[in-house]
Amino acid sequence: MSASLFCWAIIISKWRTLSLAQKQDEKFLALFWKGKSIEEIVNNCENLPNSPIASIFKYGVKELRKISGVDNNNPSQSERIENICRALSRAASHEVSSLEKNVPWLATTASAAPFIGLFGTVWGIMNSFQSIGATGAANLAVVAPGISEALITTATGIATAIPAVIAYNYFAGQIKKVAVDMECFSQDFINIIQRSFMSGKKGN
Repeated sequence: MSASLFCWAIIISKWRTLSLAQKQDEKFLALFWKGKSIEEIVNNCENLPNSPIASIFKYGVKELRKISGVDNNNPSQSERIENICRALSRAASHEVSSLEKNVPWLATTASAAPFIGLFGTVWGIMNSFQSIGATGAANLAVVAPGISEALITTATGIATAIPAVIAYNYFAGQIKKVAVDMECFSQDFINIIQRSFMSGKKGN
């Protein structure tokens, strides 16, 4: 029962988190493509604290500012791009890891709950046989309590496993979608920076 309650707590919490993340991602992308400057977009990000894409954007901008402020060694364009790519990749990994928190518990519960129910079934049947052996009678009054316990335990295990496996598969798919969206945005962001570097070189 406690595992079932914990699973439902995870399901409700994760559903809210992913729904909010996707809504704020959509808002951020709309602001990003309409934004006139990086500073304007960064300021707008403050209103979207639950957007994974906004988060990796801020990491990318932070790395871009570090690179722009480097006076020594004058890193090449390819080195700058690689640094920004690594920053975006680290940020994306962090966001995915945060979204995946507690989700594996659902998979564990979905796998273990039926076996726990089966164990309870075996235990209930054993109690029924012990009652038969103790009384020497095999009527319904003797075996019913043990069989009832066995069926309740089995039903509880199945009732815990089914929502857990459904929720796990759903959340895994949603997290994968968020990860793909972050990857697509990262590529777009890198392309914009590359064009900016190239136009800067031509201007010089």
